Amino acid sequence: MALSSSDRVAAVIVTHQRVEMLRASLSVVASQTRPVEWIIVVDNGCEDAVASLVAEICGSRGVYLPSRTNLGGAGGFAYGFLTALALGADAIWCADDDGQPEDSHVLASLYDCAIEHGLDEVSPVVVDKAAPARLAFPLRRGLTWRRTRAELGTGFLPGIASLFNGALISATAMEKIGVPDYRLFIRGDEVEYHRRLVRSGLAFGTCLTCTYLHPNGSDEFKPILGGRMHTQYPSSESKRFFTYRNRGYLMNQPGMRKLLPQEYARFAWFFLVQERDMAGFKEWLRLHRMGRNERFERP
Repeated sequence: MALSSSDRVAAVIVTHQRVEMLRASLSVVASQTRPVEWIIVVDNGCEDAVASLVAEICGSRGVYLPSRTNLGGAGGFAYGFLTALALGADAIWCADDDGQPEDSHVLASLYDCAIEHGLDEVSPVVVDKAAPARLAFPLRRGLTWRRTRAELGTGFLPGIASLFNGALISATAMEKIGVPDYRLFIRGDEVEYHRRLVRSGLAFGTCLTCTYLHPNGSDEFKPILGGRMHTQYPSSESKRFFTYRNRGYLMNQPGMRKLLPQEYARFAWFFLVQERDMAGFKEWLRLHRMGRNERFERP
């Protein structure tokens, strides 16, 4: 069954030591005009301040899930999704602690779009919190990169979705695509979940009439070949570890393998030609190989 107006909705928010940011996210989620029956907060930092905040803003709708183990984004959403299903939710609405729906009407807009198009999953446009006319993450269609909301057009964008930033997913869809893979921890878990959604044959896409505000994440996408292509180079060593290891795993999965030659070409050009960084390329190869071999050790 696709998303329906009669759905009982659970919101799932994953947080880790960002209680003040979480307050803004929780406040907007809790004030939606389309009712949210449960507001589930997975706390990877296991902080008393988060427990108090959930009780303050969500009241009886709040479900606080502390974890003494940092499950990362992937494990946190898996824990939250399974909890929502166990409670009897018909649909799950995703959020995080550093982003938030633009206003109290986003969930209603997502449902309007889902019902009109018969969708099993629908996402809002994810825009830069500091400059909402720009996308928080660049979107590639073929060889063309789109960086502003206006470039996406109006109405509905089928077959593309940002899954953990404001996405609404039916419970029956999860019977086909499962829950996020805890092994990925952070980085690439959303891409892997999107891969499953594409292969499932379910109807999904992005509603272009509502937005989700998120810090800009485009800085780590580095242009090559005069901007015709891009590679990903996160700012920290830890983020690069998980990004490149998880990309190695992803590129070895059904539906992604056709992109592997392009993957090698882009990163070889970036490290060897553009940056002249042989050590960086060797490290990328090492981490990529770890992922392909499903060696999910952590640094």
